[in-house]
Amino acid sequence: MRTAYLDHAATTPPLPEVIEAMKPYLAERFGNPSALYALGRDSRRVLEESREKVASLIGAMPDEIVFTSGGTESDNMALLGVLLAGEGNGGHIVTTAVEHHAILETVRFLERLGYRATVVGVDSTGMVDPDDIRKAIRAETVLASVMHANNEVGTVEPLRRVADVCREAGVYLHSDTVQTVGNIPVDVDELGVDMLSMSGHKLYGPKGAGAIYVRRGTRVSGIIHGGEQERGMRAGTENIAGIVGLAAAAAAAARGMESRGERIAGLRNRLVDGILSSVEGVVLNGHPEVRLPNNAHLGIERVEGEAVCLHLDAVGICASTGSACTSEELEPSHVLLAMGIAPLKAHGSVRFTLGRGTTLEEIEYVLQELPPIVERLRAMAPL
Repeated sequence: MRTAYLDHAATTPPLPEVIEAMKPYLAERFGNPSALYALGRDSRRVLEESREKVASLIGAMPDEIVFTSGGTESDNMALLGVLLAGEGNGGHIVTTAVEHHAILETVRFLERLGYRATVVGVDSTGMVDPDDIRKAIRAETVLASVMHANNEVGTVEPLRRVADVCREAGVYLHSDTVQTVGNIPVDVDELGVDMLSMSGHKLYGPKGAGAIYVRRGTRVSGIIHGGEQERGMRAGTENIAGIVGLAAAAAAAARGMESRGERIAGLRNRLVDGILSSVEGVVLNGHPEVRLPNNAHLGIERVEGEAVCLHLDAVGICASTGSACTSEELEPSHVLLAMGIAPLKAHGSVRFTLGRGTTLEEIEYVLQELPPIVERLRAMAPL
């Protein structure tokens, strides 16, 4: 059976060079980087070399990189860490209605602890208005968290303008950049962020490895306590093999990013145009232009997105209805609801996310298989 993997926003396959870089640190080079003997010193050396590679990808300094287990931990560290550090004169946070659950659930947890939060809405394309962030900031606000690009619909947020608002108000800005690092250029100074989160398995690295960028001077309290690893910000023996893999993926991402993005965007456009021209009652969700090059999030009328994905899977095509973290929920996407899409229409969403290995043949295969699937499902529907 032919196959087509089009769910790269959920996870990406580790690159061959990533796997090769990790192998020695899963076997003979297993030393603890905190040990003083040669085996440990070797791990310490590669740990710091990896920090340099990850920092280079986002225009940061090596000592501004803290390794974590992934994007979710990095998001938690940013939000919990700033508020627990007691920075500023209060405990108020601003975020948006379309954030990943790693942000929104952490905000809810903080509210249960007595902190306060304001969740700002978005327009019909999923884009936040920086003026709404400005209006939400209070005297006691210490942090805003606005994602760089949405993991479901692919809309890229006006992060630089949000940063200007936060800087003017003396508020830290964190961004979940899990979907953008490695896919589009990310530079911490150009974006103006104080913190950002990234995840290895979203840029062709291993699962279980990620990082948080913390700008020098930003007060963040560690949320995992124990030893003094990662300059006391993240206790626990470092996952050397995973970190080496993350660094190898970061180095690979930096090579040819622009041309790779253009090629993927061309395939994405072919997919979207082909579906819109061959299937009635389909709309492209998210911003039509200011979006990730690999994202095609479609609303298909009179079908259930889950049913479409199951039928696609039966012919070897991997797609999703949205975030992999909520793939088993029956509730419509909080992102689509925040964009003003009616619940019934939100249930008909399907997300295709392309990657490095996506080919034109795979796109044409989807265009061959999707229209009859939608036709069959609509014929079976009670309405």
